[in-house]
Amino acid sequence: MVLIDGKTVAQALKDRIASEVRERGYTPGLAVIIVGDDPASRVYVNNKKKACAYCGFYSEEYALPASASQQELIALIEKLNADERIDGILCQLPLPAHIDEKAVIEAIAPAKDVDAFSEADVGKVMIGNYTFSPCTPAGVMELLRYYDIDVSGKSAVIIGRSNIVGKPMAMLLLHADATVTVCHSKTENLREICRSADILVSAVGKIGAVTADMVKEGAVVIDVGINRGSDGKLHGDVDFEAVKEKASYITPVPGGVGPMTIAVLMQNTLKAYKSNKNIN
Repeated sequence: MVLIDGKTVAQALKDRIASEVRERGYTPGLAVIIVGDDPASRVYVNNKKKACAYCGFYSEEYALPASASQQELIALIEKLNADERIDGILCQLPLPAHIDEKAVIEAIAPAKDVDAFSEADVGKVMIGNYTFSPCTPAGVMELLRYYDIDVSGKSAVIIGRSNIVGKPMAMLLLHADATVTVCHSKTENLREICRSADILVSAVGKIGAVTADMVKEGAVVIDVGINRGSDGKLHGDVDFEAVKEKASYITPVPGGVGPMTIAVLMQNTLKAYKSNKNIN
């Protein structure tokens, strides 16, 4: 069994980005917006700021109170859309209940949608003609490439059909010539379907969702789940200790997919900068 080290792969990607930025004198700009004081969101935002500093990016943070109106938030986004120093705009999700996430995402200019959440970018991912990769699924693909795991012709099963992970993950694997099955809460015979997978990706958000009897001997297991357990620690969806005995490759939580999400965000912001400045 090989433990897939997301920290090492993410660091290598950030090092490449930092080197290019430094050598060519680029100044990519990323604006991060956080609404309210959700502790997990605050951790993510802080980590994104650290990654910007490491890669040599210009960054701005806008922390709005939970009481901020949708109108205020969209007005801020429109101001950032017009700001030439800002190449990428990221609005940390989830947002307070009174704000329509879809309206906020669609307010971000497509050229600055470095999260690739907008309908336009989702559509581009669907047809395979995209500039910005969805950060978490693209991070998974980077891990597979780094470890020379060939997905072409392989059976890939994804548990979870969210717009942020499950659906775009299916598209990226499909573009890489995997045969893809997407499972969800209404799937019948889930265990049998998962046991057919050469590559099993879990993005459910539930501790212990994937048990050893759901995994084929020698499968590659990618755990996207990040869950806070009753012990206060972070856990994935996969029963790691049991499943690692059967997997050929497996990602830990934390330290697997998580670091890759932010590294790909940096990559997308650099792409946005080069596109906005017409740099090939």
